[in-house]
Amino acid sequence: MRSALFEKFQGPINIETVIDPKPSATGVVLKVGACGVCRSDWHGWMDNDPDIRLPHVPGHELAGEIIEVGSEVLNFKPGDRVTLPFVCGCGTCEPCLAGDQQVCDRQFQPGFTAWGGFAEYVAIEYADSNLVRLPDEIDMVTAASLGCRFATSFRGVVDQGKVRPEQWVAVHGCGGVGLSAIMIAAAFGARVIAIDIAEDKLTLARELGAETVINSTYGNPVEAILDATDGGAHISIDALGHPELLFNSISSLRKRGKHIQIGIMESGFHSSPVPVDKIIGRELEIIGSHGMQAYRYDEMLKMIAMGQLDPGKLIGKVVSLEAGAAALMEMNEDKTVGVTVIDMAIGSD
Repeated sequence: MRSALFEKFQGPINIETVIDPKPSATGVVLKVGACGVCRSDWHGWMDNDPDIRLPHVPGHELAGEIIEVGSEVLNFKPGDRVTLPFVCGCGTCEPCLAGDQQVCDRQFQPGFTAWGGFAEYVAIEYADSNLVRLPDEIDMVTAASLGCRFATSFRGVVDQGKVRPEQWVAVHGCGGVGLSAIMIAAAFGARVIAIDIAEDKLTLARELGAETVINSTYGNPVEAILDATDGGAHISIDALGHPELLFNSISSLRKRGKHIQIGIMESGFHSSPVPVDKIIGRELEIIGSHGMQAYRYDEMLKMIAMGQLDPGKLIGKVVSLEAGAAALMEMNEDKTVGVTVIDMAIGSD
């Protein structure tokens, strides 16, 4: 099969022909229809993820068609159109049995613990517990855009943040995660504030439901948020992963507010300063959000099918496998607004 493979961190990602995968007893092989190009993949290529072993094929936001199933798979068959969370739970450990597959003790992560979706085919473990059938209304490209950014934002806003109508939600960083969080929070009736340094991203944020936008280049975003909300946000999200955004997000909360950390920090910033005085004095909550369980996809997919959410609006570019590999290497400099998705039906450039 054709795959995008790198043999050293921060080295070239080349299109190579490698051996087709085979399913384990509890796994399946998918013919990849589409795969998102995500900043988490970039972190992996940069050597910020300890699970990656070289050589490696990235890609964790994927959708495809099952072509082969393992001997113990009961709930899926060849021909099923599916997607999956980027964290696949084993189904038997303590967190999985409690319904928390997103923090499984033995988690499988395509594109991290194993080769991912920048390829014609990909092997997926723990199929029965993690695959999600796609409604006919959702195409492969749209489904791939859900896998990390959108689903993680959905869980962050809805399950972790427990958003309610009329609450103020501040979203720091308007990349794929941030724009997803904005759309989702607005769909649940929240009043959303978008913060970024790029005017084109803020323009899209407003189109997706942000009531207020703040360009942090031109002033103190914390003061602006406190002023706009008359005391601070109920929920604030670092959607990028940056020490300054983390600090600002916590500082812009009202009393008993919730900070949701979705963005991944670059290497060297995992132990970042936080305003402990405000955390204590305002009784703030600091909450992480790491993917979303497969069984929680139903509500999100129903909202998409009903038109209450439209992740297609977040897609900035649809590209070939070759162009997707190049986009991953250039991600830290890329100014594309919205999400880039590899469509495996597109031929080489």
